[in-house]
Amino acid sequence: MQWLNEPAEWSDAQGTVRAVTGDKTDFWRETFYGFIHDDGHFYGREVTGDFTAQVTLTGDYDTLYDQSGLMLRVDERNWVKAGIEFTDGAVHLSTVVTRDFSDWSMVPVPDFDGSLTLRLTRHGEAVRVQQYLADGGWRLLRLAHLDMPATVRVGVMCCSPQRAGFVATFSGFTVSPPVSRELH
Repeated sequence: MQWLNEPAEWSDAQGTVRAVTGDKTDFWRETFYGFIHDDGHFYGREVTGDFTAQVTLTGDYDTLYDQSGLMLRVDERNWVKAGIEFTDGAVHLSTVVTRDFSDWSMVPVPDFDGSLTLRLTRHGEAVRVQQYLADGGWRLLRLAHLDMPATVRVGVMCCSPQRAGFVATFSGFTVSPPVSRELH
């Protein structure tokens, strides 16, 4: 695992990564706001072929756009980030797919209990984002297309576009063979 935009304060011990964000960090390209930010914190590794990445997220999400999650990155113009984001005064599940321009989808998590498990699966040119549910199942959050070479980088990311000092914790990050292609 290697950092893109290594935070000044972080640790990786016993299966838990903890990172403290720098000031006004984010990953975003153009859409709506007209700016490009590629200064969020991404701790990832190369993976070739199809895979499933999974992690449990915790953090003190209390300032607009505080976020942590998983990221699949081809380059600075093509990537997916998905995870928890604080917006409109509440925790949401958020996914941004960027193909030169970022798009953003989100859904509120009214029963957020402080942690959430997320997985991201690559099947060829398709990226599937899912949330683990209390009943043991997985809920589909997003199915997106992304042109990708055989090898991409995948890992955990965190950002805080309005401040510095957001503390994100990632537990049990794994990369394994892809889950079944069946969606239901």
